[in-house]
Amino acid sequence: MLDCPNPPPVTVIIDPHDDVVHTRAALASHAPHHGRLTVHPTPGVDAALALAYDILAALGKPVPLTGYRPADPAPAWSLAAAWILATSITHLTLLRAHLLTPHRFKDLLTLRRRTGIRLTLVCHRRKMRPFLERELRQVEHHIAEASALLPETESAPLSPLPAARPLANRWISLPALTTLKAFDEATGPCHCAAPTATDRDFFPPVMPPVTEAEVAWRLHRASAHPHLAAQLATATFTAASTTQLNTAHARDLGPDTSTITLHDHGLRQGCMTHPVPDWARPLLRAAALAWSIETGTDGPLFSDPLGSAGLPSLTDFAESCKLRPPQPPRPKRRRTKRGPAPRPKEPANTLWPVCAAHYRLSWASEMPDLMQGCPHPPPHTQKTIDRRKRGWLPPDYGLRELQGLR
Repeated sequence: MLDCPNPPPVTVIIDPHDDVVHTRAALASHAPHHGRLTVHPTPGVDAALALAYDILAALGKPVPLTGYRPADPAPAWSLAAAWILATSITHLTLLRAHLLTPHRFKDLLTLRRRTGIRLTLVCHRRKMRPFLERELRQVEHHIAEASALLPETESAPLSPLPAARPLANRWISLPALTTLKAFDEATGPCHCAAPTATDRDFFPPVMPPVTEAEVAWRLHRASAHPHLAAQLATATFTAASTTQLNTAHARDLGPDTSTITLHDHGLRQGCMTHPVPDWARPLLRAAALAWSIETGTDGPLFSDPLGSAGLPSLTDFAESCKLRPPQPPRPKRRRTKRGPAPRPKEPANTLWPVCAAHYRLSWASEMPDLMQGCPHPPPHTQKTIDRRKRGWLPPDYGLRELQGLR
């Protein structure tokens, strides 16, 4: 289990007059992308679980958590520690610290010991509560005035508008998800030194920059469960099946989460190491850290060490993010003399095909192609990519019943 032997000292800021100037200064310092987190606790609630939810919400994660016992605060605190470490948060400022209860303060100290974070408590009273003074004697700390650490700042200009999201609230079809569903099951753990995907002559589909930015935005905010977000993110940049994803362990992540190794028992392209894009690294890092925090062991990367139950499947989670494989083409509109044809409706259910395009010998695979009218994935080897650029239809790509006729 992760443990910081010498965490930074706790800083206690005394704001005796509860001046709004100091509160604004603390809230203005909230910048998760720069490692600073400011938490304003939910008023009227003193449960330790609620404070963990406030920290997760400040990190941009949806709360409350699902899949755990409703009154159990331990999973929420463990996930908060995993996300803090994965996103490189170094400072945590807590407002209204004079309202802390013993259980809440104990959980904050545990979070500080797990993550090594710099904890700052802002007390909006002249004196701290007796229990807080007693507990602080046992940890290294220092006390400061609010006027010194939270000075009045000049009126800041209006914050700029958030960046435009051209694909917001729209369904995104990702060719990499066409090969997600599979019938076969994962084999035992593999400890091989797998070559890179390029050495295997495997090139998964590449998302356009606008699409990639939107997918990253959605996955970072879709769930507080890191293993779910990390698994779907890995599927989007590797075009791996669920069978391959289930072989990944925390040890399969490279240094700084720059690569991930997915294993295979020979049916597909073999074991290979994929580069991890920058936007997906915090997700995979959080999934691995959840195992280190909770059990200290090397478990399956895309499973929950906290023992959640009732979470959505990977395909259901993808649909909740409005991500799906390319769907069957819409029927052509028929022009009528009386008026324009009605606009075709979106299918009620997303179709998830079963495709064997990435199998080493797709014609010898026992798994049938069940495309359900969905288009086949793009070419994935250098040979097929070059042929597609020249306008040639590859003889080893596409529907099996048509391969012998080319």
